[in-house]
Amino acid sequence: MKKSVLYGCLFGSMWLVAGEMSLDRVVIEEKMNNLSIHDLSNEEIKSVDLADALSRKSPSVSLVRRSGAANDIILRGQKRDNINILVDGAKIYGACPNRMDPPTSHIVTHLVEDVQVQEGPFDVENFGTLSGLVSISTKEPKEGFSGDIGLGLGSFGYQKGDVTLQGGNRRIKALITLSHEKSGAYEDGAGDDFYGQLYKQTVGTKSEGTQYQPRYKEMDAYTKRSLIAKLFVHPQENQTLKLSYMGNRSDDVLYPSSKMDAIWDDSDIYNASYEIDALSRYSKQLKLSYYRSQVDHPMSIKYRKSAKKKGNITNHLYSEIEGWKLKNHFDIQKMPIMIGLDYSTRSWDGGYFKDVKGDAMHFPAKSATAGVIKKSIDDATTVNRAVFATLKREFSQVTLESGLRYDDTEISYGTEALNRDFQTWSGNIFATIMIDDSLRYFVGAGKSSRVPDARELYFQSSMQKSAFAHVGTPTLNATDNYEVDMGFEKIYDAFRIKTKLFYSSLRDYIYLNADKKENVFENIDATIYGAEISGTYLLSDALYLDYSLAYKKGEKSHPLAGQRDKDLADISPTKALLGLGYMYDDSLDINMDMTFVDGWHAYDSDNGEQELDGYMLCNLKVQKTFESGITLALGVDNLFDETFTTTNTYKDLTLVTTSTSLDTAANRVMLLNDPGRYFYLDMRYQF
Repeated sequence: MKKSVLYGCLFGSMWLVAGEMSLDRVVIEEKMNNLSIHDLSNEEIKSVDLADALSRKSPSVSLVRRSGAANDIILRGQKRDNINILVDGAKIYGACPNRMDPPTSHIVTHLVEDVQVQEGPFDVENFGTLSGLVSISTKEPKEGFSGDIGLGLGSFGYQKGDVTLQGGNRRIKALITLSHEKSGAYEDGAGDDFYGQLYKQTVGTKSEGTQYQPRYKEMDAYTKRSLIAKLFVHPQENQTLKLSYMGNRSDDVLYPSSKMDAIWDDSDIYNASYEIDALSRYSKQLKLSYYRSQVDHPMSIKYRKSAKKKGNITNHLYSEIEGWKLKNHFDIQKMPIMIGLDYSTRSWDGGYFKDVKGDAMHFPAKSATAGVIKKSIDDATTVNRAVFATLKREFSQVTLESGLRYDDTEISYGTEALNRDFQTWSGNIFATIMIDDSLRYFVGAGKSSRVPDARELYFQSSMQKSAFAHVGTPTLNATDNYEVDMGFEKIYDAFRIKTKLFYSSLRDYIYLNADKKENVFENIDATIYGAEISGTYLLSDALYLDYSLAYKKGEKSHPLAGQRDKDLADISPTKALLGLGYMYDDSLDINMDMTFVDGWHAYDSDNGEQELDGYMLCNLKVQKTFESGITLALGVDNLFDETFTTTNTYKDLTLVTTSTSLDTAANRVMLLNDPGRYFYLDMRYQF
């Protein structure tokens, strides 16, 4: 797509902005410092992929495309541990050091009720929120008895089925949801599936061994089964006990641009909380919560040609985190105050195995005779203890909110000499200034920190005994983010306008140096700044136009040693979303969504990124609800069957290289195209 067309669309739409949007059944409400996406499960009906759904709803969220299902997100140029992702208040860490199983991959969109996206360092309740927080809430049980049954079909062999039952009374309520989903490998706009994309980019290169074996050419891209069960009990009018379990079982998830695929990816999330309201004068609400999540993830070269020569090499990893949190809310002179204690412990262990199947892979590995080659992460444990507090003060036209957190974190490893200890603090202040009922300003400043994880400190990579590298850097410092956010919101009769500006100074930012063979991570200083605009224009009572746009720029303070590029990786280009909706009546919705993304012209070429073309996508959807309780939805994504790529190739991921002896660029990395034209049909019966 030509740049002139892109910028014409962006600037021509810039005056149509606001703070509240309605996309089909989804309600997107922007508060001054966060984005709330409600009822996501009813609108994102076609896909298991929550990351894909979030990238469609916010221009600040970019998709990291790795497969057909288990994809990651970038928020304001930040990903991995730099953003915090919670599911019903529980932290979940993937076990894969190559990010095949990001937190968003462990929950399907059918289960999601609400998503809160908070940008910046303005969260002190949770460990490790450096530059943003994504808090996902799943469905909760309701009184009475109700349920729904859903069936979905789509291009490339996509099939989905789910059922939800819930009921109860004022004292006790319960819910259970089951879902099953699978799909073949999608085809890009050029008609190439995973097998074809990988073959085209590696034929004649040293990476031919990463191609899929012909006998696996037609295999499914993934199969996913999920369960969620919840029980809410009210023993007294002012007391609530909440118990929940979420299980996810994913099998044979293909990652064509990586050197391995996930044989399975199993996760379990347990949640429990007890809440007491009006306990005393100094406790308006007291809440004790507990969570435990675990991920079991073996990735293997089983389906690749290289397995015929090397044998079936598997990197099998296991991650588990357990945490407690106590929060007490009270008022002093009409000022709401909250104080809390936070504790968590995370363990991460894994190793390389050869020609070992299923249950023979245990942790910790018993002996070399069990098939273990090397440990990839040797029983790393991260223990965090923290205290935090928030305060809110309201004046006539100004509301001040502030927060403070202190963390003490210990990281232990199989080699005691590599143990680390970190003491960090985070704090912020946020002011909202109400000029009148139609205009308000906001400004916030904060500092946050996050410690390096076990991959960055200790990870060891080995596909052969003779090629064993210590990828992690045990001497890394914690990263600090000093950030300022500001903006305004103006309400008019037919539309609203909301803008946000931010400037982030990152100290000791953890960054990968692709020129190194070992200890590849290092601390650098960098800045990220940008602007966001969003809004809705009501064309009539039935017709509305939604709009949002995000721009950002990231730079290193200095190029890395031996390099010249100051551009920061993962800084996705300008992105704009336009949504035209027509509500014929309460039962019929028609929507057209358009996405405009500029090309990648600023990128970190020294560390694997490359120039990418911009693109424009058009999606259509019609949804009809009948009096019988049946809802039908028919849609098409990427209407014009464009061939495009959302994700660049920063080498913090281990990806397939595609260079030949004739290439001027050494170690060029494979680009994975996104899906081409995609038709889907969803049928749902509610009772």
